[in-house]
Amino acid sequence: MAWFHRTKKGILTKNDGKNKIPDGQWEKCRGCEAINHQRELEVSLKVCPKCSYHGRMNPEGYFALLLDEGSCQFQDQDITAKDPLGFTDRKKYSDRLSATRKKTGLSDAAQAALGKMERHTVSIAAMDFRFIGGSMGSVVGEVIARTIRRGVDQDLPVIIIAQSGGARMMEGALSLMQMAKTSANLAKLHEKGVPYISVLTNPTTGGVSASFAMLGDINIAEPGALIGFAGPRVIRETIGQDLPKGFQSAEFLRDHGFVDIVVDRRELRSTLIHLLDLLQD
Repeated sequence: MAWFHRTKKGILTKNDGKNKIPDGQWEKCRGCEAINHQRELEVSLKVCPKCSYHGRMNPEGYFALLLDEGSCQFQDQDITAKDPLGFTDRKKYSDRLSATRKKTGLSDAAQAALGKMERHTVSIAAMDFRFIGGSMGSVVGEVIARTIRRGVDQDLPVIIIAQSGGARMMEGALSLMQMAKTSANLAKLHEKGVPYISVLTNPTTGGVSASFAMLGDINIAEPGALIGFAGPRVIRETIGQDLPKGFQSAEFLRDHGFVDIVVDRRELRSTLIHLLDLLQD
């Protein structure tokens, strides 16, 4: 039975531990601040049941959602980043990489796979914000480039799910080179007439939005996704004027022609299959 006592800092509640909620079972929605159980969010594909806010989903979640059961074949899982610049900010980049790998169990911020979507075999990649903000370094660029090259070599449609804070500053110019590398491979895919569909999730910014993320034959965005290059303050200071409210939202970009369609995650698989049917017939 709970009892209360007053302290200088307010009223505290104590109990015998029987009603304690285990850590990690509940999550507050960033859209409406409703408290949702993790099991409920798993069923709803990380979409808030109350307000439909789209929370972040990792590559495994997208592959499970989009690819036919049992068809997912992971690719390029043995590629890891080095620290060619010996970069140090608050900590050494090499230490940051080691700590992030240990914490997340990931090799880097992108995963690739081959799989089936009904009658279509696709080359697919997805980014993961848990690994240094989904930033694009040399490994991410290589994973994305290989995903595209498999599409070129095997005449497979390519789907890339972007989720990134931008280029990885700890790799300097090597990170920026990935913009050109991924874009050049997409040009080869375009020359062969093989479809490329880009899916932009929250957030898609910086060098990722300035390269492969916005080069799709069709650009799809999830509802409410933040999409842009620089932040609002930087843009405002550069052009010297205020910007429209929500100018970096998926819906604003759709209305102004930068995004083709905004699709609820729960309808993403059926939408992609329909588009592939149209593009490959």
